[in-house]
Amino acid sequence: MTAAIATGAPRAGPRAGTDGPGEASRAPRYRVLLVHNYYQQRGGEDAVVEAEEALLRAHGHEVRLYARRNDEIGAMSALRAARDALWSRRTVREIGAEIAAFRPDLVHAHNTFPLISPSLCWAVGDVPLVQTLHNFRLLCPQAMFLRNGAVCEDCLGRLPWRGALHRCYRASLPQSAAVAAMIGVHRTIGSFAHKVALYLAPSAFCRDKLIAGGLPAERIAVKPHFVDVAPPAEGARRGGLFVGRLAAEKGLDVLARALDEVPEAEIAVVGDGPESPRVRAHPRLRALGRLPRAEVLAAMRRAAYLVMPSICFETFGLAALEAFASGLPVIASRTGGLADLVEDGRTGLLVAPGSAGALRDALRWAHSHADALAQMGRNARAAYERGYTGAANHELLMAAYARARNTQDAGNTRRPTQ
Repeated sequence: MTAAIATGAPRAGPRAGTDGPGEASRAPRYRVLLVHNYYQQRGGEDAVVEAEEALLRAHGHEVRLYARRNDEIGAMSALRAARDALWSRRTVREIGAEIAAFRPDLVHAHNTFPLISPSLCWAVGDVPLVQTLHNFRLLCPQAMFLRNGAVCEDCLGRLPWRGALHRCYRASLPQSAAVAAMIGVHRTIGSFAHKVALYLAPSAFCRDKLIAGGLPAERIAVKPHFVDVAPPAEGARRGGLFVGRLAAEKGLDVLARALDEVPEAEIAVVGDGPESPRVRAHPRLRALGRLPRAEVLAAMRRAAYLVMPSICFETFGLAALEAFASGLPVIASRTGGLADLVEDGRTGLLVAPGSAGALRDALRWAHSHADALAQMGRNARAAYERGYTGAANHELLMAAYARARNTQDAGNTRRPTQ
């Protein structure tokens, strides 16, 4: 780590733009070190990281990505994997080297579990750290407040020993204990409350839950995700669509039971996962498997509605946003960030989570009110254009970076001299 960073000496501010006269030329240009731990199976978090990296580069910021991939875990012993999840000496060493070489204005982390670990909070030194929280891992070993197919908040605002007792992480006592220890230790030593300049929550629901869990309210901002999708062409739409991981928490059992009573409905299902056999077995669920993003968007332009019957706390719902951008209304559970995103009766329909009867009624309505459903789709596209484009998101991201730097500078000012 360089002497300037190690001793807390002031850093140079972000550079002014150099793209010619006008407002754009006066906008700050940041040097950003992105940090992300990729999962073994690609998911929405990975897509968000890549989209934000491209967005920053497109606006003239200098970006470097430090990434680890969970494929590495196969070569580790269980003891080493647990140790690294608690404190990764490799992270401390390599992030220190990245900062010394790249001299970022700030570090923007996404997922750090398990390989990067919360040791990142200490590895950045005095460089402001921003972290986007895609789930509730800092509060809950299972990350979604879900146990035995139902919402569980036993660990909310408490040390998460209950999560170990209930084997909430992969149904394993040792692994659950390791994750609970990671949360407990870093909560105790102040990694989460004091070492992160600003957390970014993708929805107001997520922010409120993080505050209830003990994270400082003054260090949490709401910044939704974004997509850039061209306006859809007008045309006939038909049938329903599900897009996502085929897992129990996504409510596929609820969807299957609802469809049993709506013979006029057929749902195309994009994705794979442990619930794939249930999908393939149902006569009105048409399994398409995993598809490239371009084909997913094409399917959204053909469908009449997207269905998201999640039984867990979705922090946002990237598939719902892609649907909005595609002019597709969303029938979703009234839970988590989905209830923040979908305006009931205007951009879609909200139903009670876990209720096959409520979902059945919504599907029946959708299939008997084609014109109203089409208007919801137009409303959804308008909502997307107002707040979820790349341009709008860049403004929010710049405000967040400025806030993080101010928070960090205020903390340095209060720190006593040695």
